[in-house]
Amino acid sequence: MSIMSYNGSAMVAMTGKNCVAIASDMRFGVQQQTLADNFPKVYRIHDKLFLGLTGLITDMQTVSQKLEYRHKLYALREERVMKPQTFAAMVKNMLYERRFGPYFIEPIIAGLYDSDTEKNVPYITATDLLGAGVDTTDFVVGGTASEELYGVCEAMYKPNMEPEDLFETISQALLAGVDRDCLSGWGAIVHIITPDGVIERQLKSRKD
Repeated sequence: MSIMSYNGSAMVAMTGKNCVAIASDMRFGVQQQTLADNFPKVYRIHDKLFLGLTGLITDMQTVSQKLEYRHKLYALREERVMKPQTFAAMVKNMLYERRFGPYFIEPIIAGLYDSDTEKNVPYITATDLLGAGVDTTDFVVGGTASEELYGVCEAMYKPNMEPEDLFETISQALLAGVDRDCLSGWGAIVHIITPDGVIERQLKSRKD
């Protein structure tokens, strides 16, 4: 078994019309043994930027604390919060620095930013454990359920969805994916990032 699938996880981020969503399962397990069902894997950096981590849970906790620390230092020095692209570059650099003894995580970053011509543009990106990233405009997936999530996301995704439609789509995609992966699931949490604030909802799923 790969160390990346030791704890199990499922995560998906998806863009909408001036909004973006990121959702993860809630399972904390050791291989096939489930220890808890209240372990979200998404961390709020600020109101328009969220970080999701899949992989080894001990490394997830270490990296999330390091990144929150670095962002707070940036905010104190610059007197502003990071744009998603800036934060993503910092994450990729940090992971590549550790390439010979890497953190066993695969981050997903989702947020909104203001461009020169438009406000609240959605941004999502995902990287591997060495920091090699991919930027896209529709959706990214991660975790042990990523193969299952790819299929349902491709079938359900539509561009320019409103926040409620985006919530429904990402929720159904995540629940359908974790139902087909025994290492993830046991509840889920969804964050919808909109210009007016963050909508956070928990989902019930199978626990067997």
